[in-house]
Amino acid sequence: MVTVKTSPPRTASLSLPSFFTSSYTFHSHNTYIQTQTPPQPEATQKKTMAAGGGNSGKSDDFQPFPVKDQLPGVDFCVCTSPSWPESILHGFQHYLVMLGTTVIVSSTIVPLMGGGNTEKAEVINTLLFVSGLNTLLQTFFGTRLPVVIGGSYVFIIPTVSIALSSRYSFLTDPNERFKESMRDVQGALIVASFFTMTIGFFGFWRVFARFFSPLAAAPLVILTGLGLYSHGFPQLARCVEVGLPALIALIFFSQYIPHLIKSNRAIFDRFAILFSIVVIWVYAEILTASGAYDNSVSKTQFSCRTDRSGLTSAASWIRVPYPLQWGRPSFHAGDAVSVIAASFVAIIESTGTFIAASRYASATPIPPSVHSRGVGWLGVAILLNGLFGTGTGSTASVENAGLLGLTRVGSRRVVQISALFMLFLSVFGKFGAILASIPLPIVAALYCVLFAYVGLSISQYFNEYLLVSGHGPVHTQSTWFNNVMQTIFSSPATVAIMVAFFLDCTHSYWHGSVRRDNGSHWWEKFRSFNADTRTENFYSLPANLNRFFPSF
Repeated sequence: MVTVKTSPPRTASLSLPSFFTSSYTFHSHNTYIQTQTPPQPEATQKKTMAAGGGNSGKSDDFQPFPVKDQLPGVDFCVCTSPSWPESILHGFQHYLVMLGTTVIVSSTIVPLMGGGNTEKAEVINTLLFVSGLNTLLQTFFGTRLPVVIGGSYVFIIPTVSIALSSRYSFLTDPNERFKESMRDVQGALIVASFFTMTIGFFGFWRVFARFFSPLAAAPLVILTGLGLYSHGFPQLARCVEVGLPALIALIFFSQYIPHLIKSNRAIFDRFAILFSIVVIWVYAEILTASGAYDNSVSKTQFSCRTDRSGLTSAASWIRVPYPLQWGRPSFHAGDAVSVIAASFVAIIESTGTFIAASRYASATPIPPSVHSRGVGWLGVAILLNGLFGTGTGSTASVENAGLLGLTRVGSRRVVQISALFMLFLSVFGKFGAILASIPLPIVAALYCVLFAYVGLSISQYFNEYLLVSGHGPVHTQSTWFNNVMQTIFSSPATVAIMVAFFLDCTHSYWHGSVRRDNGSHWWEKFRSFNADTRTENFYSLPANLNRFFPSF
């Protein structure tokens, strides 16, 4: 049992409320007990009451949330787990979330290397197999946090540069070209892995982490997720009739159903991903079988149909990935330097994901030595990427960290079970290929919620569409209506306030806890101009002009 005490920071004039001096005791299962509240000096109490216009001393006033070393409200922290059946379902849900990135990354790089559906299926299964190994290594020997180590988008740029290199121009056989370019990527990943392991295992990242403050960590954690907003609504809109229902279904299952259906067990909010994928996947199957896309262009059919991925027919029933399966790696200095730069970015992004995962799992802040240890094992992960030939490097999956926050289940065991799903379904390729054929707009809908970037993502789609097509996605015969829609939805702030206002007004507004969580109680006493004595000092008009502009 550990007792954590916090003391009020020094301020120039106003003292902070007394709860900042509370002492909290927490156990390993993230249980918090308020042990004592030292009395506040009478002068401080009077000053606080006067500062609040005489209202802050009421006993029924809401108080701010206290700062705690561990995040409260988490159902299962790192060291605790749900029942085995529930843990298996949670693990499978984590597998589905990381599967989307695996398919997107592999489907991007393999065709550019010269590979077809067979090579794409083998690379996807190889990346899943290595991700399972790396996740187990990170959760057992690395940070020990519930983080999934999977394929990274940041390695796409150097990989595509290698794949499009002129050194393969003399090769006419696509299969040979694929193997040659994959060997070059393998060599670059192996070199980059030693750079990452050196940064981690030799303590260089520990030195950096010692100077890392919560103020600096905030933008890192935020942008680790927000930086990937282009993979959200722009990908969803490639098949809006499938992607948009998936987004609505996920919000409905995770945010509204739990409050409409009272239950002692959190089912819909914890397994909203599974419910949404199953419902919308069946819906997409019905659209495909009914011939809804028979006359559509090839791009629409590839995004919307459930039988266009080519993975199920190309995947082997049983195939175990093994090191150097594409041949002996090749080494080029220029390739290695560019992949080293990508691995450095992966270190930064993984650090942000580690911090987010530690918070969502109700763990204490990460010590610098653990940060460095996690980076070292990330280097081992990149080494395995190079040896097995995944075509990309590894990073800590930020979308799976978002799933920890959505489900409030931060169990390490759950993530380890998801790693077993990766290993099993990568070896039995047909089964994994069936799941990998989920339409990517459904996966993009998950990203919109797990990354919490609906505002940025929708506006990105509208702006990209305008640049590519010369007009917005809303293209009717009424020009003024098109301009109105384009102007509104190309603004991130406007889309964000529309979504936030709608959710704030409809999401369990009748619950008292919502009023506490959204902070509206702090503004209630300022909604009337004359309710607080300080308002007139700050906002009254000069020369007694208030009589012409009455305040209500």
